[in-house]
Amino acid sequence: MQAIASKSNITLKGSTDIVTEFFAYSINTILFQRGLYPSESFTRVAKYGLPILVTNDQGLKDYLENVLKQLSAWLLADEVQKLVLVITDLVTKEALERWVFDIQADIPKEGEPQRNKPEKEIMNEIQAIIRQITASVTFLPLLPNACTFDLLVYTKKEANVPQKWEESDPKYITNSQQVKLRSFTTSIHKVDSMVAYKLNNE
Repeated sequence: MQAIASKSNITLKGSTDIVTEFFAYSINTILFQRGLYPSESFTRVAKYGLPILVTNDQGLKDYLENVLKQLSAWLLADEVQKLVLVITDLVTKEALERWVFDIQADIPKEGEPQRNKPEKEIMNEIQAIIRQITASVTFLPLLPNACTFDLLVYTKKEANVPQKWEESDPKYITNSQQVKLRSFTTSIHKVDSMVAYKLNNE
């Protein structure tokens, strides 16, 4: 599906589609690179001019689809501030990594001229972030064998939160190191990314 109406005109809906799709591929890339699921449960696809591995685990696909559908609705309503993927030790429940994507929105006002940004430029910015996520294995500490993950969505106070969503603590990491990753902007939404991880030397 084409996310934007033309090669450079950006609408709120088009921008939301681009950001939501970015999160889908970023989450899949993190889960694959960090070995949270068996490598054989991923399929290679071409996106942003890169080979990207996406899950074919039906349970995980359903979970991500539900989260991203709600995230998309919040983006359209300008009610979301950040998405955080937290990797925790399955046994100790300790947070080991926090992948933080801060979202800033500059929603066009009624009658404002249409925003323009070449699609290729946006895709190049996203490609750079995906490349950084893939390269992160070179500096991130090895994870214990059994790890799980949670997706936390930070919404504005007035956001309508479905009943099946529950409040969560932020799952901060004690004694962490942070690495800032690149950002991208559609001219309506800007996404800044970083990863914080637990240092092994307590």
